[in-house]
Amino acid sequence: MHYKASLNIMIALTKLNGDSFTLNAIYIEQIQSNPDTMITTTQGKKLLVKEQEEIVVKKIKRFYREVGLFRIAGQAGDDD
Repeated sequence: MHYKASLNIMIALTKLNGDSFTLNAIYIEQIQSNPDTMITTTQGKKLLVKEQEEIVVKKIKRFYREVGLFRIAGQAGDDD
């Protein structure tokens, strides 16, 4: 049960070699496609993934909605 709960703070991704892994979406700083999708973390680590950039962004948005951060970010953007 503890393991399953910890996955709620992660997004599932796939390495180029087909191995699956999970990543805490809060630590994603940048996503680039040329043509492979590269994720740069806030610690500077670079990860190449099979998922297209748009799919990764959708997973991040879903994660933020689940933890309530998407609503907060949207409200903060309304005031700018």
